Amino acid sequence: MKPILLAVAVLALVGLHPAADGQTFTEWSTPVNLGPVVNSGYTEAGAFISKDGLSLFFGSSGRPDGYGGFDLYVCQRDTVDDLWEPAQNLGPEINTSANEQTPALSVDGHRLYFASDRTGGFGGLDLYVSRRHDKRDDLGWQPPVNLGDAVNTFYVERGPTLFDDDATATTTLYFSSTRPGGTGLEDIYTSTLQPDETIVPAVNVPELNSTFNDAVPAVRRDGLELFLCSPRTGQLGGTDLWVATRPSTSEPWSTPANLGTTVNSTFLDFRAAISFDGTALYFHSARPGGIGGGITEYDLYVTTRTKITGRDKK
Repeated sequence: MKPILLAVAVLALVGLHPAADGQTFTEWSTPVNLGPVVNSGYTEAGAFISKDGLSLFFGSSGRPDGYGGFDLYVCQRDTVDDLWEPAQNLGPEINTSANEQTPALSVDGHRLYFASDRTGGFGGLDLYVSRRHDKRDDLGWQPPVNLGDAVNTFYVERGPTLFDDDATATTTLYFSSTRPGGTGLEDIYTSTLQPDETIVPAVNVPELNSTFNDAVPAVRRDGLELFLCSPRTGQLGGTDLWVATRPSTSEPWSTPANLGTTVNSTFLDFRAAISFDGTALYFHSARPGGIGGGITEYDLYVTTRTKITGRDKK
């Protein structure tokens, strides 16, 4: 058997998943509920995990210590092997009587992006950014600033995520929007953040979008794997998690593929957040059996995979 065919056969036998850049991972595990310390009898949604894996940001609606509709919270842990500590509300600098949701932290830890429909915006949900001096202080955020009309419209913008391309020294903001002119009702868009903090007007990413809702993207650290949510053709009965890949950051994304029955359920599965090392995927779900009861009260879950080293591939 030729070497390439042999490699493919070995991958198939042991259940490995080769990524676009040559990295190889095991398949995703069965999702695990993050439990009653993170989840509550209310809704938890739209998680984001910090680079060091020690801070989990998310939105929650209905908790007694909230300021409005959806508020942003954070759970912390001392090491990645420790259990999560109780959730803390990010406080009145971030949260309002309106809705704050879908947080995303910059790689350097100094900027927090999120969506909000607070007063003073351009329309529905707008994208905002808040800054902090101490990247270890998860409650030390400054008043948020609207990202402006290069990104925001009268319609809904949500699900920000950043990709820092080390090769080109550029930062790309991915998000979804319901603005007119896209392929479906909600589409994936990108915008470039300039070093002087100006923002290039957003553009549609057509290869990621369908005639359905394609929303809240998450990009792996190397920019070669992107997760999104969609009820597009091929879904399992609700909104599913999908993945697109590309061989390099200068090439277009592949057509998104469904993550399959191990990860997705027949209920809503939404807003993936990939860990910095690419081995953990956080998301929220309405599947039965959660702390919040499912259907209308979402819980946060995590699915994991292992990166296969050169020695492990043999």
